[in-house]
Amino acid sequence: MSTMAQNPAFVAYALSTVVLMLNLSLLWAMSGGVRGKTKTALNPEDVVSVSKGAALVQADPPEVARVLRAHQNALVNIVPFAFLGLLFVLVNGPAREAQILFGAFTFFRVGHSISYLAGKQPWRSLTFVLGGLTTLVLMVEVVRYLLS
Repeated sequence: MSTMAQNPAFVAYALSTVVLMLNLSLLWAMSGGVRGKTKTALNPEDVVSVSKGAALVQADPPEVARVLRAHQNALVNIVPFAFLGLLFVLVNGPAREAQILFGAFTFFRVGHSISYLAGKQPWRSLTFVLGGLTTLVLMVEVVRYLLS
């Protein structure tokens, strides 16, 4: 592992992955916090144990649903990046390119989570598209380095 820790591309990957996992963890925690504030539960057992005094509802209130959508969106975008980023490191992609791509993706993903929660357009769409383009570039670069 010491050789990996000395690889600047791997360090960029590891740091960006930690930040992205922190992003997911914060969104996960926020969903519980927002649900607690709304005093709602989807499951009968949660009404009597986890959220005492909560109302049993059939659908999430809008504020809870927004956090859950932000979390789901982050999850489905971060997982492909995590695999592609690791592949990029394993095919010996250049460190500077890794730092730029991993840093950009992380910036756009965190920006997307913030703008999603705040309901800010056009920032939400812009950060989503730029994060997606970064993933696409990473995909192309992995294939390019595999074939070279």
